[in-house]
Amino acid sequence: MKVRCLISLVFALVLSLAWLPVWSDDDEQQFPRNATFTTLITTPRAIEGLTGDNHGNLYIAGSVTVTTTPPTPCPVWKINLNKPTLITVGNIVPASGLSTCGFAGIALNDIGDVFVADGAGARIFSFTPNASNPPTVTAPFASGTPGANGLAFDEKGNLWASDGTTGRGRVWKITGPGANCTATPAVNCQEVFRIQPMANEVNIIFDATGTGVGGVGRDNRALPLGTITVTPTTRNAANTAGSQPLVANGLAFNKKGDLFNIDTARGALWKVEFDRHGKLKSPTGCDTTFTANTLCLSNIFVAHPILEGGDGIALDREGNIWVDANERNAVAVVTKDRKVIEVFRNPVNLPNPVAFGVGLRNAGDQSVGNNRILEFPTSPFLTGKVFCTSMSDGDRRDNSPRSAGEIDASGGTPTKNLGKISCMDQELKIPGLPLPID
Repeated sequence: MKVRCLISLVFALVLSLAWLPVWSDDDEQQFPRNATFTTLITTPRAIEGLTGDNHGNLYIAGSVTVTTTPPTPCPVWKINLNKPTLITVGNIVPASGLSTCGFAGIALNDIGDVFVADGAGARIFSFTPNASNPPTVTAPFASGTPGANGLAFDEKGNLWASDGTTGRGRVWKITGPGANCTATPAVNCQEVFRIQPMANEVNIIFDATGTGVGGVGRDNRALPLGTITVTPTTRNAANTAGSQPLVANGLAFNKKGDLFNIDTARGALWKVEFDRHGKLKSPTGCDTTFTANTLCLSNIFVAHPILEGGDGIALDREGNIWVDANERNAVAVVTKDRKVIEVFRNPVNLPNPVAFGVGLRNAGDQSVGNNRILEFPTSPFLTGKVFCTSMSDGDRRDNSPRSAGEIDASGGTPTKNLGKISCMDQELKIPGLPLPID
């Protein structure tokens, strides 16, 4: 019996080591090992998407539930890396009756105009940033984009947007202003493909209110918000909280024109290819229980537990894809040859249950400080040799409870800020992909 237990222990140890990133000499030359982060700035509003220009400026939009009537516009800020202060360069008016700014993706086009996705309002806004006279924007650049999340421009200037929060996996190509992606027919917009959702919509049973229950597939849950009850003889999921259906999240093009999408629920990175005319080349329609434009699973570039909770992505000049794994409070890189390397993950807190909790990764220990940790990183941005990321303090997995740390989006501590941007202390050994921005 002792021999059998020893063999089982060795086998378990081998399996656990198999998930650890294995560093080679080549990796040492390309990616920072044992990276550290320092807070650049905190924000009084929740933030998610992050972008920048070629002059050391970052751009971020401040989200909030607005309670004033009429609703107060929500700001878009510019932050200079050398003098990090929040400079308002534009204001966006929330949707009428919604009174919420739910900003996610943000991007700049080749002339420096800002594009901001408001998934809660199913709209995308655009404006020319102006620090001296910030414009107030009311009319959307595109509408009919429920759950609009990741944004990216292709080489022809078309804007691509992912439908993140609805879990349907839609990805739209928007070709001009005044777009409406869900109109019949769509205007200046095309739903090009879908990332395969976690569950399909067959076998749905509707009740008297029109609410459907059913489907075939699976449902990932994060702990917290979901919980598990454990006894000496059972392990039981006690509720359905913490569902994670998001499959179409951060988008980014490489130099060849391939589009990458990070799949939050699966911890997977999808690669989507097009022919020389811009027509979708990647195979679709492998599962007839999904829509015909749903990508086949063969389009997954890599899937790995390190990428679970993957949110935003950014590419460097060699085609490596940097990933914010928000639920794990971690940053990873997927090399162009599909190797997955974890560059940073919050250290475990000191075992002080009064100040920090026991064995969690949601706050810094006393020797490190909260300005040295990540708190639900959402959107990476590479500017030259500098890596920065925004944080939204989401209440999931490693970052729960979110009341700990430097920021607090729970609303329980009014004196804390709701978001922050941190930058890696080490320089990137491979600079970020050059931007076509003045």
